[in-house]
Amino acid sequence: MTDLTRLTIAQARDEMNKGTFSSLDLTDAYLAAIDAANPAINAYVKITPDKAREMAKASDTRRAGGTAGALEGIPLGIKDLYATQGVHTQACSHVLDGFEPRYESTVTANLWADGAVMLGKLNMDEFAMGSSNETSYYGPVINPWRAEGSNANLVPGGSSGGSAAAVAALLCAGATATDTGGSIRQPAAFTGTVGIKPTYGRCSRWGIAAFASSLDQAGPIARDVRDAAILLKSMASVDDKDTTSVDLPVPDYEAALGGSVKGLKIGIPREYRIEGMPAEIDALWQQGIAWLKDAGAEIVDIELPHTKYALPAYYIVAPAEASSNLARYDGVRYGLRVPGKDIAEMYEKTRAEGFGEEVKRRIMIGTYVLSAGYYDAYYLRAQKVRTLIKRDFELAFDAGVDAILTPATPSSAFAIGDVNLASDPVKMYLNDIFTVTVNMAGLPGIAVPAGLDPQGLPLGLQLIGRPFEEETLFKTAHVIEQAAGRFEPKKWW
Repeated sequence: MTDLTRLTIAQARDEMNKGTFSSLDLTDAYLAAIDAANPAINAYVKITPDKAREMAKASDTRRAGGTAGALEGIPLGIKDLYATQGVHTQACSHVLDGFEPRYESTVTANLWADGAVMLGKLNMDEFAMGSSNETSYYGPVINPWRAEGSNANLVPGGSSGGSAAAVAALLCAGATATDTGGSIRQPAAFTGTVGIKPTYGRCSRWGIAAFASSLDQAGPIARDVRDAAILLKSMASVDDKDTTSVDLPVPDYEAALGGSVKGLKIGIPREYRIEGMPAEIDALWQQGIAWLKDAGAEIVDIELPHTKYALPAYYIVAPAEASSNLARYDGVRYGLRVPGKDIAEMYEKTRAEGFGEEVKRRIMIGTYVLSAGYYDAYYLRAQKVRTLIKRDFELAFDAGVDAILTPATPSSAFAIGDVNLASDPVKMYLNDIFTVTVNMAGLPGIAVPAGLDPQGLPLGLQLIGRPFEEETLFKTAHVIEQAAGRFEPKKWW
């Protein structure tokens, strides 16, 4: 029989329905793969074998009783940002040492209700602040991909680096992730996986540690477009506990796959042709355009004139919200506590020791831009720019554009330590150049593998859609996937 961990979610679902193997068989196969690979890849910060087997056995019982859910028996990895009841939930930060919540995030509760199995908690940049998964308290995640002829360790992207690496290395059937400025799409592009950031409000944020509340959105990382569609169907819901979640029916995203893109208008924004763009990124973009044109889509040039302001505006809005959200981590009720001579010193020492350098940097930036003398000059102006960015997209969609095609990242995965966060944080922030506009405008965006660079590393294309029209993105991404084929790393671990 095929190695069980090589099966996609759709394949595993169909085989378990036939009785070819059980959820416990599948779960044991993944746990063995994790035991063998995790010391090298560091994708998981907490493995939960007993809980996984218990959930798998319960799943097999439900299937035998004829009550199988949409994800019955499918083993998943959960980003450490999601609250999982009684299980390590620390946002990969020292400040949350020992925290095990007494509640479950809405998204993970939805997954368990549909029969999914939890393998463990996945590594990530601390509090989701990073583009390389190097800011985690538990050390960097190693990308399963390597450049041809090289043994250098590469980053998997961030902040959902553990999610992307675990999916690419076949250490889970799929994974939850979050995206505040590209944290699903950039790691997906760096690892040859599929990642979708749904429309803001499509998934509940309740029980997910907040970074920037007006930008954060939950979504899946998966092996292929079909699996991403299956996962998002289960993850999405309205939720009374999250007033920003939207009360709209959740479509059957999988049913959209295979639909024709004939007559769809695909916008190509000239502003995304940035100065110094590597030749392979531009060639990939042109190839994507050609594939969609061959499938019957109409390609139109569009203008998104405020794109050039997106990155600086994002790096004002996101840290401002982070400085507010992270004020709750003070050592009083949970997590790390460093004693001091009085409560003020205890706060100071706990936060100084508990937060990593990048998180401290963003808290300081956020506090500065929200301070009395600078609020209008920075935060208020950034919010006005955000409105203009959103308006750019609205004008394009009003003109009949159905989706927008862009590169997902400005390069393939780079080496660990290649970008020095301490001396040059802006160089790292530039990794989000193609992705942050989507969060600023609250739109859905999907990254799909589309080719390999000259070193044999994966590259992704991004599709941006109208609000709550994820079906169009899945349908169009599926066309690109069919044309490009699937990409897998050569096993070295």
